[in-house]
Amino acid sequence: MSASTEASPVLILTINDCPGMRVVRVIGPVYGTGVRSRNIVGNFLGGVRAIFGGKQAGYLKMIAQTRDDALEQLAEHARSLGANAVLGMRFDSGEFDAGQGQAMNEVTAYGTAVVVEVL
Repeated sequence: MSASTEASPVLILTINDCPGMRVVRVIGPVYGTGVRSRNIVGNFLGGVRAIFGGKQAGYLKMIAQTRDDALEQLAEHARSLGANAVLGMRFDSGEFDAGQGQAMNEVTAYGTAVVVEVL
């Protein structure tokens, strides 16, 4: 998996090493967090769908977007420290009440920023 912007790409891996590459410098922990909520209409429709059961497409889309935001923030943090890769990436997620019945979805991506080079 790789996340990139206009700047140099950052290789993001869930494994602890990168086959065909050598870690030449360990920088340390990096993270990125995304937070999103659905609008009032989306929350209402999601609540109606929950009564009848079934797939929650709106929530699935929101979680995917939040995860993508977290990955982009992770890559940006690693890049800002001079890394070109993140190893051992993991996700953590949760939901919290922002008040007035508004649920917020939070996803944090974290791992170890490193500099790798091709063998």
